[in-house]
Amino acid sequence: MKFGGTSLGDVTKIKAAAVRIKREVSKGNKVVSVVSAMAGSTNKLIKLVNEISQTHERSEYDVVISTGEQVSAGLLSIALKTIGVKSRSWTGWQLPITTDELHSKASINEIKTEKLKKSIENGEVAILTGFQGITKENKITTLGRGGSDTSAVAIAAALKADRCDIYTDVNGVYTSDPRIVKNSVKLNNITYEEMLELSSQGAKVLQTRSVVLAMNYNVKLQVLSSFDNLPGTMIIKEENDMEKTKISGIAYSSNEAKITIFNVPDNPGQAAKIFGALADEAINVDMIVQSSTLNGSATDITFTILESDIISAREVIENLKPDINFSSFSEDSKVTKVSVVGNGMRTKPGIAKMMFETLANNNINIQVISTSEIKISVLISSDYSELAVRTLHDVFGLDKV
Repeated sequence: MKFGGTSLGDVTKIKAAAVRIKREVSKGNKVVSVVSAMAGSTNKLIKLVNEISQTHERSEYDVVISTGEQVSAGLLSIALKTIGVKSRSWTGWQLPITTDELHSKASINEIKTEKLKKSIENGEVAILTGFQGITKENKITTLGRGGSDTSAVAIAAALKADRCDIYTDVNGVYTSDPRIVKNSVKLNNITYEEMLELSSQGAKVLQTRSVVLAMNYNVKLQVLSSFDNLPGTMIIKEENDMEKTKISGIAYSSNEAKITIFNVPDNPGQAAKIFGALADEAINVDMIVQSSTLNGSATDITFTILESDIISAREVIENLKPDINFSSFSEDSKVTKVSVVGNGMRTKPGIAKMMFETLANNNINIQVISTSEIKISVLISSDYSELAVRTLHDVFGLDKV
């Protein structure tokens, strides 16, 4: 049972989470709980770090921001004990959960479960800090924002748990963001592949890496609300009849930045140098477009990254200029990526036509396009984000799913 920050936002909510855990224990279930930091606390810790230095070491940054989850774990364990449930809190390093050395964006290498299993066998509910791990050199790491989802699924896989429940502030996965699209509909089921695309394209219900883990290790995953007792959304394998639904959801991401590098000499290996240098700084590149100049001797390369990576990317590109000899580059953070996702795209033609016509009819200009087998994404001006999401949701009839 994983509880997000909004589910642990204050003492009352922590006590409610404890009651929910006790209910599962009363059914005879053995429970492990993974916790996020209390809502808002990680942002406060990040602000403290940045007030001291904008150019801090990532390893010390991880030491600071990993403390929020420890507070949650301790408080939830105390809350359980006060209602008669044996429990113990665990930090990532106590198990340990070992990761690589990529601080603030670490990946899990291994989870030792011996201590955890012993705790469970002793009748304790194990409360684990999400989001954090430790390197072989005993340095604390964090898994990136939303990393507690990844921690939860990884631990569920390591323990071969019957199910992994992700408790959050919504009661499942919707066809779009209910805050923007009032007639969005909760899905009873969605496939791993569709959930992965929705998460990677901006849907904030589940962290992308957690969905990949669940798919790879066949972890039975459920998203449900901490604040009611309604059924949630099950994340499942694709079934034969899943293609009956053309589109499952519309996602958007406003944390995007577009970078264009102008007049890159059209020589072999230039793109490899650019994207290799960005990869070395752990900057993930999403959409890419390359277009030749009029005389064909050079190209303009446009790509998107997370807006939070724009300062690092700017430094990388400036350092590449003497080697690549491009003329200039521009950056634009007033962009939004809007995506249409659905397994039905594999067999049902016309999705792209309908999407592009809808945007054109609303005078929304498309800057960049990218596709996969079950997804079409476009980059547009942020001024039209909500209009695009609402109109696409309507034109694909997702209010009737």
